[in-house]
Amino acid sequence: MLARLIAAAMSLCLPATTFATNAPTARATDGMLRLYYWQAPTTLNPYLSGGIKDIEAASLILEPLARLDPEGAMIPWLAREIPTLENGGVAADMRSITWRLKEGLTWSDGSPVTSGDVKFTLTYCMTAGSGCAQQAKFRDVMAVDTADALTAVLHFATPKPYPYGPFVGPQTPLIQAAQFSECLGPSAASCTAANFAPIGTGPFRAVEFRPGDTARFDVNPAYRTPDAPAFGSVLLKGGGSAETAGRAVLETGEFDYAWNLQLSPTVLDAMAAKGKGQVVTGFSTLVERLALNLREPAPRGSSTSGPAPIPHPAMADIEVRRALSMSLDRAAMTQIGYGRAGRVTCNIVPGPPAYASRANDGCAAQDIEGAQEVLTNAGWTDDNGDGVRARAGRELRFIFQTSTNAVRQDFQMLAKEWWRQIGIKTELRNIDASVFFSTDPGNPDTLQRFDAHIQMYASASDGTDPEAYLSGWACGNIPTVRNGWQGRNVGGWCDPAYDALLEELSATAAPEDRAALARTLNDMLVQNYVVVPLVDRGRVSAHANTLEGVRMNAWDSELWNIADWRRAQS
Repeated sequence: MLARLIAAAMSLCLPATTFATNAPTARATDGMLRLYYWQAPTTLNPYLSGGIKDIEAASLILEPLARLDPEGAMIPWLAREIPTLENGGVAADMRSITWRLKEGLTWSDGSPVTSGDVKFTLTYCMTAGSGCAQQAKFRDVMAVDTADALTAVLHFATPKPYPYGPFVGPQTPLIQAAQFSECLGPSAASCTAANFAPIGTGPFRAVEFRPGDTARFDVNPAYRTPDAPAFGSVLLKGGGSAETAGRAVLETGEFDYAWNLQLSPTVLDAMAAKGKGQVVTGFSTLVERLALNLREPAPRGSSTSGPAPIPHPAMADIEVRRALSMSLDRAAMTQIGYGRAGRVTCNIVPGPPAYASRANDGCAAQDIEGAQEVLTNAGWTDDNGDGVRARAGRELRFIFQTSTNAVRQDFQMLAKEWWRQIGIKTELRNIDASVFFSTDPGNPDTLQRFDAHIQMYASASDGTDPEAYLSGWACGNIPTVRNGWQGRNVGGWCDPAYDALLEELSATAAPEDRAALARTLNDMLVQNYVVVPLVDRGRVSAHANTLEGVRMNAWDSELWNIADWRRAQS
């Protein structure tokens, strides 16, 4: 198997295509749009999930004040304009930002959108016990004033040189105060009707939602653009696999759009050759990585709720973590898994260029002998000749888990072999994606629970500024049973020096100084092997040749301009 994978590392290409964005000519005249999101959403409330699949599905309904376009530029959406220092929207002392809503906005139930909804959305996420997955985006927001029905002023506890965390992008859309007023704090998760069918401002509204399965949406009759969307309804299918989704668009033509096609480039090229669809890619900051669990996982089947708050005897040794990283051949993994839709990265923040550190470039070269030497010098030796190193009676045996996905299983097999060569024994575990990325706090197999030693997944910064993303590794963002297993610091790493630099970043205005601090924070994560970056991944999806208006967007939701999608005229 290993030989097969290595042999597959050859020059491959996934073509990227850009499409025109002419607006549809009539509302709801193109029938049903069929989307295949094989990682099925489990909620339509992005505040209760950090999963991309849930955020994407919710973006059909819920919208932010501003979005990022395919080039990463910020554009007004529900807001009239982007607030800046120059236009007076950002205060000179950088302690407030003023957002002004477009006039005439309505929710899908016909009621007006007001600044009170902006204020309520903040309250909803920041109320204690809510389990809000997006709290890092609202970092330092102290209060919201509503100067009038269309004006919301966000006040920050400290100067906020980059004040565009809240309400920019699909992670922090507006929610309707009237619908969610009884869903504050611990009640948030139990508001099933609201979470599964939120009232929104987007082009569609939910009419049926089956968590982990399918969802159906109908056109929003109150949508602000008279002739959009062109499609009258949307079917979002979940389940299956990336391969099933790809075939459904590229080979059989049963579906119009397939998301997240994490497949071998050779497989994708063969599918695209059938002539029914096109593969599209886009780069931003999506990084396939390994998270290393610095805590002792609970034994399978035990009653312990997640990792115990004690250091793992082996994983807590930075030299073990260093050796795990050194032994990986990232170039081979990238070529095998993604072709030109992937790039080797040694950073958890791979871009924009000003934020990309060059201090870690050496990780791109595999060094098996060096990794063996690192372990030997740290006292991890194979004294009994069984191929597994040990120290003080503790063997280097790890459980490596990820979601069920062809590329990730290939990566698991490669890593297992390379780690075997340096004296580490690995048990592989793959978990159905709908479970691994779910928000069920009682399920031990979720990404946040992390009942293993190593896990692989992908995540990205929500925008071009990485402050909110980097704050995900703050001490306060460790998922625990007490916070409903929310938070991105899944490995349980905590360094007060890191938190202090985050505070400095949040108070720094000059772009070059912000970039330097971001690079330092990136280096702390990478050089402590809290996270092991592997591949800077382009988003890879596919659409039918009969679908027009798609503009692949790796900075926002891929469905960001779905109101402009239409059926090609024959």
